[in-house]
Amino acid sequence: MPNITLSVPPDLYRRMKKHPEIKWSEVARKAIAEYLAKIEAEELSSDELLSLLGEDFRKELESTPVEKYEKALKKTRDAEWKRLSTTPTS
Repeated sequence: MPNITLSVPPDLYRRMKKHPEIKWSEVARKAIAEYLAKIEAEELSSDELLSLLGEDFRKELESTPVEKYEKALKKTRDAEWKRLSTTPTS
């Protein structure tokens, strides 16, 4: 398996050292894999995504009224705005 080296700020390193039971390389490996999955999912076209989700999902998607999706989108946006506006920046 190839190796990589990464740098972390001193404060973060001190906090990590308080938890020697954690395999930090595994944490980093999982974080990288999740980030790549997110990026690769964003690169999929709509047709590719629907193909991966299956025919049952496509049928449900097509039979659901647009208003239901609009309501869900508004709810999601509101929740995300609330989350971001209450997240400490430092």
